[in-house]
Amino acid sequence: MRLLLLTVFAVSLAAQDAHPAYEAASIKLNNSGEGHTGTDGWRGRIVFTNMPLQRLIAQAYRVSPFQVSGPDWLASEHFDIVATYPPDAPNAARQQMLRTLLEERFKLAVHRESKEMPGYAMVTAKGGFKLTPSEPGDDDTQHSAGAVESLAAGKTSMASLAALLSRYMGQPVVDRSGIEGVYDFELRWSRDDQSAERANDAPPSIFTELQEKLGLRLQAQKVPAEIVVVDSVERMPTEN
Repeated sequence: MRLLLLTVFAVSLAAQDAHPAYEAASIKLNNSGEGHTGTDGWRGRIVFTNMPLQRLIAQAYRVSPFQVSGPDWLASEHFDIVATYPPDAPNAARQQMLRTLLEERFKLAVHRESKEMPGYAMVTAKGGFKLTPSEPGDDDTQHSAGAVESLAAGKTSMASLAALLSRYMGQPVVDRSGIEGVYDFELRWSRDDQSAERANDAPPSIFTELQEKLGLRLQAQKVPAEIVVVDSVERMPTEN
């Protein structure tokens, strides 16, 4: 009986150590030249359309594309991927599945570094922080992109907001507000700051919106950023 229990325990540990992987995955090079890219999915299935390899790596390692350092062609080679996975797989496992796919099919190998680079520190504005804390719970944040950007944040920390702003601005944003807790808020801003200034009914810039709605300010300075450095990767994946 003891030997049986030890065997079951060993098998359980091996299963925990194994890298989660998609049940099946198809990868095709996309040479359409279209600008639109997208990610779509439903329970048990994920579809990446016209996705640059750089963005796939960024998603797999939970960083922004500007935090991926590697060959220039990572941003120019686009792929369509259709993959299936167990419907009850948690988010963390699905992220690891994408990482496993890149490692196995593109022979991707990376390491992480910390690097000082131009970005922003998110600090409290002169008038002070304007929100009251929400009850703790799961982060529920939705971002809509376009000429006008919108962010509906539920139970979101300032560290999470800084990470979201990093992806939007394409530069690192570090939370130095010192504000604890989670908050509910909505932001709406124009991608074109000059258009926002010309049109009275246009949303303000993200800088103005943060200060007026939240009482936060983005201060330009060099900040530390985690960089995912690509050590090796193949330009074309292995066959499906």
